[in-house]
Amino acid sequence: MDSRTFLICLIFIEISTCKIVLPMINDFVEHYNKTQIVLGFVCRKNDALELVKHFSKKLHQVKAVSVDTRELPYPIPPTYVTFVLDGQCSGAKHLLLRADAERLFATPFKWIVSYDYSYDVADLIENFTELNLLVDSDVTVAIMENRETFSLQKIYKRHVNGSMLVENIGNWTKRHGFVDNGYEKIIYKRRRDLKKTILNSCIVITNNDSLNHLTDKRDIHIDSIAKVNYVLVEHLSDTVNAVLNYSVRGTWGYKNNESKWSGMIGELTRNEADIGGTALFLTSDRIEIIDYIAMTTPTRSKFIFRQPKLSYVANVFTLPFDGLVWASTCALLLIMAMVLYVVVKWEWKKKKYVEIANESNDIEIPNSWVEVTFTTVAVLCQQGSSSIPFSIPGRITLIFLLVSLMFLYTSYSANIVALLQSSSNSIQTLQDILHSRLDVGVDNTVFNHFYFPNATEPVRRALYLQKVAPPGQKPKFYSIDEGIRRMREGLFAFHVETGPGYKFVSETFQEHEKCGLQEIQFLQVPDPWLAIQKNSSYKKMLKVGLRLLQEIGIQGREVGLIYTKKPQCLSRGSSFISVGLVDCYPAAVVLAGGLGAAVMVLLLEIYVNHRLKYYSRKWRRNKRIRQ
Repeated sequence: MDSRTFLICLIFIEISTCKIVLPMINDFVEHYNKTQIVLGFVCRKNDALELVKHFSKKLHQVKAVSVDTRELPYPIPPTYVTFVLDGQCSGAKHLLLRADAERLFATPFKWIVSYDYSYDVADLIENFTELNLLVDSDVTVAIMENRETFSLQKIYKRHVNGSMLVENIGNWTKRHGFVDNGYEKIIYKRRRDLKKTILNSCIVITNNDSLNHLTDKRDIHIDSIAKVNYVLVEHLSDTVNAVLNYSVRGTWGYKNNESKWSGMIGELTRNEADIGGTALFLTSDRIEIIDYIAMTTPTRSKFIFRQPKLSYVANVFTLPFDGLVWASTCALLLIMAMVLYVVVKWEWKKKKYVEIANESNDIEIPNSWVEVTFTTVAVLCQQGSSSIPFSIPGRITLIFLLVSLMFLYTSYSANIVALLQSSSNSIQTLQDILHSRLDVGVDNTVFNHFYFPNATEPVRRALYLQKVAPPGQKPKFYSIDEGIRRMREGLFAFHVETGPGYKFVSETFQEHEKCGLQEIQFLQVPDPWLAIQKNSSYKKMLKVGLRLLQEIGIQGREVGLIYTKKPQCLSRGSSFISVGLVDCYPAAVVLAGGLGAAVMVLLLEIYVNHRLKYYSRKWRRNKRIRQ
């Protein structure tokens, strides 16, 4: 079946009028040019034959159902469905009430209700007063003026308790067919002027003082999302010419143990509010009970932290060179040490046969591999050498070793300085935060108190239990200013709404401190959306109104006035960062290891010396005894 199926449900009581009613209905339906199926509700069995005979000539399917049927069929799919009813049928009013209870007057259904010339519009409106024919309904009343003419009016209400309104759309004559008066075919365009109809809106305020600053842009970091959406909803009410009656709640709404919703969602589900005046997260359990109409606030809550210094997560003293350079350097040292040892050994061997004068008065390198090793290490650390070879080949070897290691040392030192000033980008996921040295805090808001304890995903659950609320400790929920202060001190990740969070960052951080800010999202939800009642009759016009606010720039302007974007890094590398003990930790470990090894060797030497003296005395004493 085509997705543009147009279904017609016809209900007749007097088949004698079919010769005029059926052509009128046929012309009116063909005006939409989408008919494929006819489902007729008839009062008598004899009417079904005439119904099928007339409409089966052009339409694909025809089906007749008794008007007294216990269950009204709900067409699937419901798109382009039209019900046609003879209003003079004795069961017509009861049928309309049943249809209203099953929401068959809401979009996308269409209705045509026909009456003969004994009725006028004012009298007929009373038959529809009890029905919820709201702004999205499409109900056409066709009144027979004579045997060849029908006048056509559409009726609706602007609100449930409002009065019935009439729109004259044209007439039908047997000679000219359907003739409209040029009315706007799109319903929401024709009815978007609500004429100051009062709509109820619920807003969420977590700080009572925010009620005094909803529009003056003061304390924009408090209830930011409420302030942005309050102004947008006010603009939205202007586009539809409605008046808003506000109620205030302290929470967006969550399901309690009795499966009842609290807060703003509770008002929407109980039909106490028409519009949710504060955007909220789009979650699977909420989609079933409310309708989301537009994303008004492009902001999210994330962990924000300063990227830790590279020395906090890695040994910067091994990073200047990659593995191949380190291997080449070690090979160079080994080769040069072996060459130097061979040259020194050759020098001392030559001295036995040739007397060589030391004209420089420098200390010669002793003929020992230990001395050669110490000389090589001293050159590597740019400490020079207290002794040098006295032969020309030996000095050439030592000069080559000094020059080559000088270039390596210069490159190494330059890289070390840069690395000590660098930050690390190793923390990219929630799991990285969980296993890092970062402390964690969360903004003290209603939704954070709900989503963090109820997290079920393993990493998020572990992050909450181990870092946010460790056993035996107070949960780490902080105010924004306290959390941003801790974040500035470093090694602290703060979960906060990005707009208010970056406002404090811009005001309190120095320029170089704004560099290296990192974001990681915790909540698995998209940007907040504005919501209304489920199946609200205002849904279409409100969606179009919000899209209009977005297209003409009002939404972007209001969001920009409240929400602060991530600060740009404009002074990277222009400031000096002091080197702390943590940065020098690997060097301190090497120093401590060397001192420990030296002390152990000293103790070993003392022990060995004492043992040697002991055995020497014992040997001499035994020798005297034997003598």
